[in-house]
Amino acid sequence: MIQNTGLSTPRVVLLDIEGTTLPVAFVHKVLFPYARKHLPALLARHDNPVVAQALAQTAELAPGVPAAEQLERWMDTDAKVAPLKSLQGLCWEQGYREGELVADLYPDVVPTLKAWKAAGLTLAVYSSGSQAAQKLIYGYTEQGDVTPLFSAFFDLEMGGKRESASYSAIVRKAGWAPADVLFLSDVVAELEAAEQAGLQVCQIARPEDRTAPGVRHRVAASLQQAASLFGLPQGA
Repeated sequence: MIQNTGLSTPRVVLLDIEGTTLPVAFVHKVLFPYARKHLPALLARHDNPVVAQALAQTAELAPGVPAAEQLERWMDTDAKVAPLKSLQGLCWEQGYREGELVADLYPDVVPTLKAWKAAGLTLAVYSSGSQAAQKLIYGYTEQGDVTPLFSAFFDLEMGGKRESASYSAIVRKAGWAPADVLFLSDVVAELEAAEQAGLQVCQIARPEDRTAPGVRHRVAASLQQAASLFGLPQGA
C-alpha cells in the first residue's frame, strides 16, 4: 500500500457517494428502480419548472426523440446527464419525504466524518447525482440527518467527474488550494482526473462492493483507513 510520503495533511475532504460512503447496491437496486417506476407520472407535471427545464434539455440533447423514450435509454445505460439526474432527484425527493426511501451509509462513515469536522476539516460532496439528490441521501439516513457535516455539494454543473477541468472548477469556486483537497472515490478514472487538477486522491475500495483496487493511487477499504494514510482523525 502506498504511503502518504511528502504530502501535506489535507484541509478539505471532497467525497464521492456511491461506492464511497453508500453501498452501490442501494443506488442500483433501490434508487434507480424507484425513479424508473415513478418517472412517467413526474413527466406529466408540466407545471413543475424543474421538469420543464429537464424536458427542454432532453430535447436539445436528443432532437426528435420522445423525452420518455430518451430518458429510458439513458437509464438503461446509467448515463451521467443533467436532465436525467434532475428528474431522478425529484422522484427520490418524493420517496424520501414519504418514508419509502432511507439511505444506509457504511458504518464507518458518520463517525469518521464527525471526527474530521470536529478537527476543523471542510467536508464537501461531488457526485453525478444532482445537489438536491445528494442532500436527500444525507438528509434521510438510518443515522439521521448528516447534511450539516458538509459545507458544499457539487454535481454535474461543474462538469463530468472524469474531466480534470471539473475539479479545477470546484476548487476555484470554493476558494481552495488544490493541494489542500483530498478527493475520495471508488473510480480510478475520477481519481486520475482529480490528480491532474492537483488534488490529493485516494481510492475507496469497499470489499462489500467488490471494488477492484487500482495500482497507481493510495487505496483504503474505509474512510478510517484513508484517515490513517493521510494523517487525519479516524473517529470512534
